[in-house]
This record gives sequence, C-alpha cells and structure tokens, in this order.
Amino acid sequence: MPELPEVETVRRGLEPAMVGARFTKVIQRRPDLRFPFPERFAERLEGQEITALGRRAKYLLADLASGEVLVMHLGMSGRFLVTKEGATRMPGEFHHEHGSLGAHDHVVFRISNGATVTYNDARRFGFMDLVPRSTLETSKHFAAMGIEPLGNELSGETIARLFQGRRTPLKAALLDQRLIAGLGNIYVCEALFRTGLHPEAPAGSLATKDGQPTDRAYQLAAVIRDVLAEAVEAGGSTLRDHAQVDGSLGYFQHSFRVYDREGEPCVTPDCTSTVTRLVQSGRSTFYCPECQKRSSS
Repeated sequence: MPELPEVETVRRGLEPAMVGARFTKVIQRRPDLRFPFPERFAERLEGQEITALGRRAKYLLADLASGEVLVMHLGMSGRFLVTKEGATRMPGEFHHEHGSLGAHDHVVFRISNGATVTYNDARRFGFMDLVPRSTLETSKHFAAMGIEPLGNELSGETIARLFQGRRTPLKAALLDQRLIAGLGNIYVCEALFRTGLHPEAPAGSLATKDGQPTDRAYQLAAVIRDVLAEAVEAGGSTLRDHAQVDGSLGYFQHSFRVYDREGEPCVTPDCTSTVTRLVQSGRSTFYCPECQKRSSS
C-alpha cells in the first residue's frame, strides 16, 4: 500500500495539473470502488474549480469552490496518470510503462487547462468521496485520526504523551492511525533502525514515570520527520504497483537500511549482525538485533 511519502509525491505531481483549474468533464466508469461513489458524483464535480490540493495522512484532499472536498484514497494499487494535450505523460525520469490497463481506468477527469487526470486501480481498494469542508475533520474518514507526522506537531513531548503507560509494542503504537496518522510499515522500520529502538520494546518506554519524554523520544520524532522528508524528496518508494503520476518510479527504496533486507549484512559500520525479520500483527518487521537491542530502548 502506498505510504505517506508516496501519497505526498502524488499530491505534488497532481497539483500543477489541477489547482486553479476546473473539472470540465468527469467520466465515472463504474458505480463503486471499495465503496460506492457518492450520489451524483460526476454532476457535483463538473464545473467546479479546484482551489487547493492537500493531504491528510494517506488521503488526498481536493478543495472545491462549492465548499465540498473531494476525498481520495489510493488503496492498495491506485494511481493517477496525467496526460496533457497529446502528451502520454508529463516529463519524468525512471519511466515505468503503465501497460494495457485501460480496463482499470475507473475515473477520468477532464481539466479546463487541457490536462486529463485518470484514476487507475486494478484491485479497486481505493475510493473517492465528497465531504463538506465544514465537517471534514469530524467526518467518518478523519474523526478518529491522529496527528500528522510531518511538521512541528510531532515532537518528543507528543510521543511521550501519546505513549505514556502503553505496553503495546513500539512498532504497533507507531502504526496506530488513531495516535499518529500516515505512518506505514516501511518507514516505521527505517525510523526505528535509525533510532536504535527495538520494534517490540514497550511504547511507554519512551516516557518517564512522570510522563516526560526520554532522549529517545526526542530522537525518534526527529528521525521520523527526516525519513519521511527524504522519501518525499526522493519521490517515494516504488514497490509493486506504485508509480508517480508522470509514470516515473521513485527511488527511495535504494536507500532502505533494513526494510526487505532480511539476511543481508547490517549497514552500520563495524556491526557484524544481519538484518532479521519478525512478524508483528501480520506484518513483516525488519531490524538489526545488534543495533536495536531490547535493552537499548
């Protein structure tokens, strides 16, 4: 599933093609994706100006002049492809052929600036919704959602407050979208490795008995922001189905230090251990048992 950096990469790719322009034609090729489309979906979009394109966790948010927000989630395999005035895709490096997937082009947006934005989703786990901006934060999509991991809201103090007293494994707590929204398996593995924290350490170990953040809490907050920012700058991690809107591949996966490197030597200088995989809540966790000892938390 695309994680926060991939979604932010897509947002940045879509922004110049959509913001400030209008939907001139919306072609909806099926009644549903993961969920049914909202009533009169195409009708409510056509003629509307896109005033802003934002992101909340792993959701894309297109603000409309009508006061509604087009909420979009990529699911497992969703992608947007942009074509403009005859060009097959916008310029980009590391080109990845889209292939003959026209049958999976479920929504086509014709834009007033000449661009066409196509939503393709072979597995149909993505979805779209229309929500009034005034009730967006209390809507079913966001009412129980935690803080954003990018920006100043994530801090050592915040981590200590959220995790105090929790015996939940640290990795599970970081993946809990009710606490911190948008973190996914890949970048949590990478952040824990860089911080030297064991994924099974109790989440509450990052707070003192009186609720103050430990040094590792401050370090983890900074590392999470750094890892996500690096991945966004690199264009996200292209794994399986994901590609940028211009069809190009991201390349942050070449910088993975532990993720998907089971059995390979640890990259830490002078460390003689190898990357190990364990399963937590049905997901693979990759870590170095030497650099991330339980006692180091």
